[in-house]
Amino acid sequence: MTIVSPSTLSQSDKERSLVLWFDEVGISDIPLVGGKNASLGEMIQQLTPKGINVPTGFATTAYAYRHFIQSAGLEAKLRELFADLDVEDVKNLRERGKKARSLLIHTPFPVELRKAIAAAYESLCDRYNAETDVAVRSSATAEDLPDASFAGQQETYLNVVGVEGVLAACHKCFASLFTDRAISYRHTKGFDHFSIALAVGVQKMVRSDLATSGVMFSIDTETGFKDAALITAAYGLGENVVQGSVNPDEYYVFKPTLKADFRPIIDKKLGSKELKMIYDDGSKFTKNVSVPFRERGKFALSDAEILQLATWTCLIEDHYSQVHGIYTPMDIEWAKDGITDQLFIVQARPETVQSQKTGNVLRSYRLVLGTGEKSSESLVPLLTGRAIGEAISQGKVRLILDVHKLEQFQPGEVLVTERTDPDWEPIMKRASAIVTNSGGRTCHAAIIARELGVPAIVGTGNATDVLKNGQEITISCAEGEEGKVYAGLLPFEVAEVALENLPRTRTQILMNVGNPQEALSLSAIPNDGVGLARTEFIIANQIQVHPMALIHYDLLKDEFVKNKIAKLTALYEDKSQYFVDKLAQGVGRIAAAFYPKPVIVRMSDFKSNEYANLLGGQQFEPNEENPMLGWRGAARYYDEGYREAFALECHALKRVREEMGLTNVIPMIPFCRTPDEGRLVLAEMAKNGLKQGVNDLQVYVMCELPSNVIMGEEFAEVFDGFSIGSNDLTQLTLGLDRDSGLVARLFDERSEAVKRMVKMAIETAKKCDRKIGICGQAPSDYPEFAQFLVEQGIDSISLNPDSVLKTMVEVAKVEGTNL
Repeated sequence: MTIVSPSTLSQSDKERSLVLWFDEVGISDIPLVGGKNASLGEMIQQLTPKGINVPTGFATTAYAYRHFIQSAGLEAKLRELFADLDVEDVKNLRERGKKARSLLIHTPFPVELRKAIAAAYESLCDRYNAETDVAVRSSATAEDLPDASFAGQQETYLNVVGVEGVLAACHKCFASLFTDRAISYRHTKGFDHFSIALAVGVQKMVRSDLATSGVMFSIDTETGFKDAALITAAYGLGENVVQGSVNPDEYYVFKPTLKADFRPIIDKKLGSKELKMIYDDGSKFTKNVSVPFRERGKFALSDAEILQLATWTCLIEDHYSQVHGIYTPMDIEWAKDGITDQLFIVQARPETVQSQKTGNVLRSYRLVLGTGEKSSESLVPLLTGRAIGEAISQGKVRLILDVHKLEQFQPGEVLVTERTDPDWEPIMKRASAIVTNSGGRTCHAAIIARELGVPAIVGTGNATDVLKNGQEITISCAEGEEGKVYAGLLPFEVAEVALENLPRTRTQILMNVGNPQEALSLSAIPNDGVGLARTEFIIANQIQVHPMALIHYDLLKDEFVKNKIAKLTALYEDKSQYFVDKLAQGVGRIAAAFYPKPVIVRMSDFKSNEYANLLGGQQFEPNEENPMLGWRGAARYYDEGYREAFALECHALKRVREEMGLTNVIPMIPFCRTPDEGRLVLAEMAKNGLKQGVNDLQVYVMCELPSNVIMGEEFAEVFDGFSIGSNDLTQLTLGLDRDSGLVARLFDERSEAVKRMVKMAIETAKKCDRKIGICGQAPSDYPEFAQFLVEQGIDSISLNPDSVLKTMVEVAKVEGTNL
């Protein structure tokens, strides 16, 4: 794509210009050409030399808009029209907005402005082809500021062709400075309606109608985690993703190791992508068509394209951070040209929610429903979708399917609709929560909900069918990435902790993490890493299939199970790669969230009855009288009945460490009965690319059997560190089955026998110069047990997330740390 040379126009010449080319402006020219256009010019001048493709074009200026307003005497008429404006009155707002837009639309452009736009468009046609297709986008002079997005406030027109078409679209863009949502937004943000001008960007279209497009952020939009790039993708033109008309694919890439030339795609989620916007041959510019089912079931981007976009995201973020002199996360729109197969950046603006959060307070929400039948674990949600925000809210449902019925909405209700666009903003700010059928994390509803601080659940699929007007519901966005809608007004609590008041301890305080979807959020809690990442959660919830059933898929006898596995693994010819990919992404997400701190990953520790509950598991698992003491942990890994499956676990961790660059991962072997068994496991790991000592690989062992304690010195010759599993160590020291309700009353980690075992384990590890921590439940439940561990000189204590802060305080007291 040809880009003209940067202009040598003086500032005064720029200020008097009706039209400027993108490469004549930069980020300092927002007052002249608006945020979008200034940013496009900045990228064309500064980032195309670094390999980022940006379509060229031109902008009408703020001077052009003001010339139009002044030459026709429109300001006085508009001021009179807005004299009794009431943005809280939807009917009043709608009437004033309609009259203002009509006033501008029915006022002709000055002749010199028409000529300037026509000449610039014809020049663009000379570079490409006659009647070249362009996007015509509004760009307000106060938009895309770090503290005010103005996202979608004015209009955009795609696939505009011909001089008259471009002029008409520019005229409608000018009028769109007075859309209802723009008027309301400016009023809310404290901007004067008459101090803002409207510039228009006319940009060569990228033929993403024949390919894919989407939105990406250089920061995690929900948690503010700075080291992840979030990319969304769907088929066709990008408006569907922005507006929330489709549920797009989502990809996460870890930026620090990406910059070191690794390939750290730490998460991939397949969206439904049911619609795509394409060019229309008729009177309209574009139209939506259904995406064939076969295409919906595929990812819209290849891994190479994901990594390319993530690399550009990093370059754009780094550049704008340097320009602003402060860390500046970015909100970026991209498109792929279906003719050339090239990727392009079509917009970039500062992210305006997470970047604006101030203070050092950790706020957390939690449903408080007690135990038993009314516990939060036993609740079945009415609906689920993508959680936006990390809060809990509640209220009565207000179902609105038509934008013309917004006046029905009452403050404090839960807005339930198909999707939102900027016309809905006047009522969104009054909602206690928002629930939509469609949309992903980067859709309009999600962006505005974050900006307003209102929890939202998008992409539920059928909220408008399930929920009824007046129904009382609770919206929970505090349980990971999946948002849940519950019936009734459930009790919940909000906790706030001032992080600057927390002590730091000599004893390392680590965290137990099972759900990768919570990892980015949990990493904000002060910690020294992860002492236990449970692969069982990933296998049970994200993989769902027994690894041997994937390896021997063709030999499965149960056709029903085989069909379910076929659906889950539809993207995979080699079914075993499904296991490797999902496990690698789950572990990778946890490792990235806490990087470069240590993340100790326990290899699978299901019991045979638990393995049997996985899809296809019945065919490969024995019936054991006491699975708790049977074929579990290390004994499986070198056994013919599971060796192939353990190889998949090794391949997944090898990918995390070597392809993603997350060398902070430390594998840990559970339920290892003898040192010789440990050596057999290490040999299996080495066979599968995880060789102890290579690439700084350490391997830990769970210290959870009396033999691990008694033969501690011998185990220290095999492994690099220990982690005490207090649950199993208590069970086997006291000789009771912790799954048996009959002896549950006797289960107590504070037993003197257990404490002596723990004391002996710590002493032996210290003597052998090996790290030793604890990842069992005891220190999370009992402060006095945590105190005992510190007194014994344990290196680290790994806790459930909700126990980290209070235990940190207790440990500091024992250590004598100043609070």
